[in-house]
Amino acid sequence: MKNKSTIHFDIITGFPKLLRGPLTESIIRQAKKKKLVSIRVHDLRKYTHDKHKTIDDTPYGGGAGMILKPEPIFECIDYLKSKRKYDEIIYLSADGEKFTQSLANELSIKKNIMLLCGHYKGIDHRVRERLITREISIGDYVLTGGELPALVLTDAVIRLIPGVLGDGESMLTDSFQDGLLDCPHYTKPAMYHDMKVPDVLLSGDHKLIASWRKSKRISKTEERKKS
Repeated sequence: MKNKSTIHFDIITGFPKLLRGPLTESIIRQAKKKKLVSIRVHDLRKYTHDKHKTIDDTPYGGGAGMILKPEPIFECIDYLKSKRKYDEIIYLSADGEKFTQSLANELSIKKNIMLLCGHYKGIDHRVRERLITREISIGDYVLTGGELPALVLTDAVIRLIPGVLGDGESMLTDSFQDGLLDCPHYTKPAMYHDMKVPDVLLSGDHKLIASWRKSKRISKTEERKKS
């Protein structure tokens, strides 16, 4: 029986080269190879109708910056919607809801997700009113465009798909899965530059190790909250 992709992503951008490298490496590459995810990047400029392939223009009312035009975005999204039904059409925006591990978990059980990458000063608001189902921000800072946030979101979601990671337990013990940050980790050699791995991790006592790791996670989380 053919193994179908668990999640399909369509990513819309005026700058596809910003996405191509990261989407062919590491965990994402393995997920695609296992046919657990499929990703298509769509060049917004292919939906323009002028010789310069213009995707932006000056804002009505004046002011600095350029705005992504509504026509190519509408045409691209309408075309994609004619091919499949989407669980979410997400606009990556600085003023969207904060992206969290909980939200990544929620998105990881979807089947079809569309991501729209803004650029410059943003997109024509009519796109947000008519087409977007969700707006997501990866943090309270401004980036040149939505391409990097799109990569962050896809990476965080894809690694949650069952079968993507070789060690399923690794995903379950990630930071934020249970509200706690991760504990310190060590590997060989046991001694390096006068720095020794904590004795508890060399003890072979799994119950004691689990207790140590939990206490470290709690203390790190409390420390970060204070700062």
